[in-house]
Amino acid sequence: MSTRAIFSPIKVGKNSLQHRVVLAPLTRFRATTEAVPTDLHVDYYKQRASEGGLLITEATFIDRLAGGIPHIPGIYTQDQIEAWKKVTSAVHEKKGTIFLQLWHIGRVGSKNLNPNQEQVVSASAIAITAPSWVSGDYHEIPRALEIEEIKDIVKQYARAAKNAIEAGFDGIEIHGANGHLVDQFINTSSNKRTDIYGGSIENRTRFAREIIDAVVEAIGAERTAIRFSPGETVHDMQDDTVVETWSYLTSEFQKNHPQLAYLHFVEVRGDYVGESVNTIDTLAPYRQIWKGPFITASGFSNATQEAIALAEKTGNLIAFGRAFIANPDLPERLRNSWELNKYDRNTFYTNGSAGYTDYPFYVTKN
Repeated sequence: MSTRAIFSPIKVGKNSLQHRVVLAPLTRFRATTEAVPTDLHVDYYKQRASEGGLLITEATFIDRLAGGIPHIPGIYTQDQIEAWKKVTSAVHEKKGTIFLQLWHIGRVGSKNLNPNQEQVVSASAIAITAPSWVSGDYHEIPRALEIEEIKDIVKQYARAAKNAIEAGFDGIEIHGANGHLVDQFINTSSNKRTDIYGGSIENRTRFAREIIDAVVEAIGAERTAIRFSPGETVHDMQDDTVVETWSYLTSEFQKNHPQLAYLHFVEVRGDYVGESVNTIDTLAPYRQIWKGPFITASGFSNATQEAIALAEKTGNLIAFGRAFIANPDLPERLRNSWELNKYDRNTFYTNGSAGYTDYPFYVTKN
């Protein structure tokens, strides 16, 4: 098994990985009320670090108004930076690589989570129709961002990226997926603008491209990555030209930033909140365009053999979520075909160590 592609080396940015089993970004509520990481974070990421392995952190707010969900970490204060330094040091002690995922949730948030009841923002003044997964209340109508405000948020991403490097991260991943702010600009269902950020594919993808431009300028292409979920329907996402839209984005990055650390795509036919498994590959168009490292995520926690086979077929890195929560030594378990611990969904969004840092490592039997 160890000779399979998923256990072969690959270069990601300036980082030499020894395998392609990636910790997917997983939102968890373990930070303080001031959005500062704790010792739980240090233990969690250190447990899952491996020599030459890539970890992507939970989504992390770039600004106090980027989301405000309690117990989600941030990267916009010095206290947060200092706390993240403990995490990155712990991972690097085990010779691992760690990227910080940067997050702005836009209309997914609530004014009640903002310090002065500021109205949430989005590409357009269109509310999500389903109740909030955080509060259970129905989503409010967001305020459409003004062009100058959009430019300011681009600067926030660049500043957050610099903060991440100060905190010792090897790079950052922009969260451009799952119906959050970047995705709200890309999809036609949530973007009805008539200015330079709306209408055509070029305009709807402008925000994402400007963020990448700014972050690359701030910290370098080899430290920059982005995650997409083309065709995703969560948070009322829908796009009229899915393949054309994300093919254009991928082509622009291949043309203008071919040295990006990686592109990370979620295969939306994999149910990331349920138990179903992807059986149809809809990411092939983007793999054909992008020549650099490509991470695929697709509900592989219940389909590890399918994940190994996909890596063999494509050379992709494979991101695992639930299986990596429950198995801090997941790369070695996969390498040796060891039995996996079962994850406990009831503890995913709690605040303590249970279901976070208390899953056991595999013990070999004599």
